[in-house]
Amino acid sequence: MVNEAIALKANPFAHQHLGKNKTLGLVFMNPSLRTRLSTQKAALNLGMNVMVMNMDKEGWALETQDGVVMNGSTVEHIREAAAVMGQYCDILGLRSFPKLHNREEDYSEDFFNKFVQYCGVPVLSLESATRHPLQSFADIMTIHETWDALKVGANARPKVVLAWAPHVKALPQAVPNSFAEWMCRAQAENMVDFTIAQPEGYELAAGFTRGANIQYDLESALQGADYVYVKNWSSYNEYGKVLTYPDGWMMNNEKLKGTHQAKVMHCLPVRRDLELAAEILDGPHSLVIHEAGNRLWAAQAVLKRLLEGLSENH
Repeated sequence: MVNEAIALKANPFAHQHLGKNKTLGLVFMNPSLRTRLSTQKAALNLGMNVMVMNMDKEGWALETQDGVVMNGSTVEHIREAAAVMGQYCDILGLRSFPKLHNREEDYSEDFFNKFVQYCGVPVLSLESATRHPLQSFADIMTIHETWDALKVGANARPKVVLAWAPHVKALPQAVPNSFAEWMCRAQAENMVDFTIAQPEGYELAAGFTRGANIQYDLESALQGADYVYVKNWSSYNEYGKVLTYPDGWMMNNEKLKGTHQAKVMHCLPVRRDLELAAEILDGPHSLVIHEAGNRLWAAQAVLKRLLEGLSENH
């Protein structure tokens, strides 16, 4: 898939016949910049029509539970809403964040799974409560593209560090979950050496981190790193909480001195000089714009596969 995305990057319009007279519906329950624009552009590159709906602002409040009398604030049931969208679109993309109140509810992916169940067409994850696969796809593509230029004098395989960073509010675990899941798989294939650095109490769900080297001292974790992926997430065990943590977790140039001139990644948006120092974002270590650009090709590669599946079925 990474090689396919790189091929699409070199020749974006080669498969427009696949999307001719096909419609992609993009449904957002939460705000979006990169995900919305990159997926929309990816669909256009493939010859598709695109419709975008921001359900939080433009749609009815949805009921997701069955067997309830809808005499409260919800106006439309997800059974009808998703099914109707499936009538208008050949593929649907859905973005929904966790509420960060009930771990079992969020990690069941109840909303996303019901949407898939009722819409009747292929569904593309634009981020859900527990995963952001298009982001992880773009991340591993970025590492793959840049490693040849970096590896002289570095490790035989890149050392990749996922480094927790401070934030002013509780953020979902979807991005770090997906990144850890993809990196652990890459490590199992002997492609990377993967470490997670975090304060105590910020451990991710074990199912996403099997095989990762988990450390609680940032300076030690960064030693010899080739890539540092900076991201905040809230506590999984004390679900959705921002716990106390020691000072010194914001990434800056001083902390990079023990690395192999590591390149720094972040999914964006980023709070400058809180999560990540502006001196990194504006300097030669940053890959954040390259990484964001690859969101387009990751989305296009997945859409291409979905369109090929539709062609085969017809």
